[in-house]
Amino acid sequence: MDFENDSELDRRLGERLKAARQRHGLTLDALAARTGVSRAMISRIERGESSPTATLLVRLGSGLGLTLSALLEEETGSGPLARRAAQPVWRDPASGYLRRNVSPRGTGSGFEIVEVELPAGAEVRLDSAADAAALDQQIWVLRGRLELTVEGVRHDLAEGDCLQMHLRGPILYRNPGSEPVRYAVILAAGSGAFPGHAV
Repeated sequence: MDFENDSELDRRLGERLKAARQRHGLTLDALAARTGVSRAMISRIERGESSPTATLLVRLGSGLGLTLSALLEEETGSGPLARRAAQPVWRDPASGYLRRNVSPRGTGSGFEIVEVELPAGAEVRLDSAADAAALDQQIWVLRGRLELTVEGVRHDLAEGDCLQMHLRGPILYRNPGSEPVRYAVILAAGSGAFPGHAV
């Protein structure tokens, strides 16, 4: 399912972020200290007055023990089947990449699948919150080429290549080509909750 418009998406994102922060018993100041995102920015996002980038959402989500997927979709479960037309899609306002939450929600499954299309020449750098748990994930390139720099080590991936990694630091996704790159991200829940590192 595509979101109706940017302002509606921003409003829903803000509501989910605020609800998650309150469930954790965190003030705006406490979440700001945990994630390195300013109190003013968190407040604007929660009020739906800002279109947050993936970089900001990953930091905020990881500070709350949530994936980007959890922040981007409705909290209600969909059962064991997720039809493509009903899979939430989001476009990062900074890089322009399209992110589709493929996995059915509310099933209790121990893994998550995300499909991403990164435009030609685009890049996204992600850093989780300082105290976020390490994340086990695999990147499988479906079309095009993807350059990944994981904790300072660069990996050049071609169509069909799959890279497994335990993320504990920054990651840079870059499309060096002249066409969009499409890839799948498969995340494993090591401790029952996903940090928010997946793009």
